[in-house]
Amino acid sequence: MEDQNIHAHIENLIAQEHALLEHGDRGTLSESDLARLESLEVQLDRYWDLLRQRRARRDAGQNPGEAQLRSASTVEHYQQ
Repeated sequence: MEDQNIHAHIENLIAQEHALLEHGDRGTLSESDLARLESLEVQLDRYWDLLRQRRARRDAGQNPGEAQLRSASTVEHYQQ
């Protein structure tokens, strides 16, 4: 997956997240909406991580194509 495709996917996820959040501003988020929102947040974290991996590999003179989408559990348990 190329950087441009990753950015496009991130933008799509953000649009979905914003739509849900706007829906929630009216106080109407269901349990399934909340679960979908959480899923979107995890997916965003994974794709942002992939983009960072690609940039780091490129900066280090390595092949950015070798970066891989990490699991949700890996990305969600990073030390900040």
